[in-house]
Amino acid sequence: MDDLPLGDLDAFAAIARERSFRAAARKRGVSASSLSESLRRLEERLGVRLLNRTTRSVTPTEAGQRLLERLAPALGEVASALGQLDSFRDSPSGTLRLNVPTIAARLFLPEMANRFLNLYPGITLEIVGEDTFIDVLAAGYDAGIRYDERLERDMIAVPIGPRRQRYITAAAPGYLARRGTPQHPAELIDHDCIRHRFLSGAPLPWEFDRDGETLLVTPRGPVVSNVIEMEVGAATSGLGVIRTFEELLTPAIKTGALVPILEDWVTEFSGPFLYYASRRHMPSTLRAFVDFVKAEQRKAG
Repeated sequence: MDDLPLGDLDAFAAIARERSFRAAARKRGVSASSLSESLRRLEERLGVRLLNRTTRSVTPTEAGQRLLERLAPALGEVASALGQLDSFRDSPSGTLRLNVPTIAARLFLPEMANRFLNLYPGITLEIVGEDTFIDVLAAGYDAGIRYDERLERDMIAVPIGPRRQRYITAAAPGYLARRGTPQHPAELIDHDCIRHRFLSGAPLPWEFDRDGETLLVTPRGPVVSNVIEMEVGAATSGLGVIRTFEELLTPAIKTGALVPILEDWVTEFSGPFLYYASRRHMPSTLRAFVDFVKAEQRKAG
């Protein structure tokens, strides 16, 4: 095809990913009308409708979905090739887009981002936190952070953040005085529990481990949330028992607002990984971040 309309193709991909002209326009820093004009030109050129548009939604047609699936990796390669030009500058610059679990955004990324950006002031980190499993490349991200059981195939994985993490159980002193302290995970059935629900589905069972034995308990209780700050606050106010990442409960435990329970039944697991596609041309922003993460892990031993 002569005179390949890369700008219009990129506009189509942005609209299709965001399912919204306005959202795509905000991310690209252009007007929605200019994106609409780019899409019109592309559809006229190709002679096929790529997106279904209503007043409330934008969805790819079958032809549009097929094009998007092939186009997203290709546009990523173009961006990577252009990113190689950064090597001619004194320091990498540009935007690095990361898709991460919300727990990573809370626990270790803020301090890590501060150290990284002090080294590379020309880079902008765009961090999107979500707990649903997505194809980070198709969604337009440079890399993602996931726990090992959720890593995608054919991706390079680099350890990032804490290498071992733990789930612990705790409750407020007032709650324990009122309801008693459970001595075994099975006793939680008779307690009020504060449950976390991921956006992708129902609350998950609580897993407990001790000396090679694993127990699954389906807790019940008055609070279900996908906001961890809400859950910790509910626990400290005495609404029930909470089980989550140790790092999230440590501040309240240190002040006495929460008391650890079932300390023999702590679930330990490996920490998260930064993962990205194996590309011949890696953007210099991503290369700088990968090298930084590896150096951090070496320092941590």
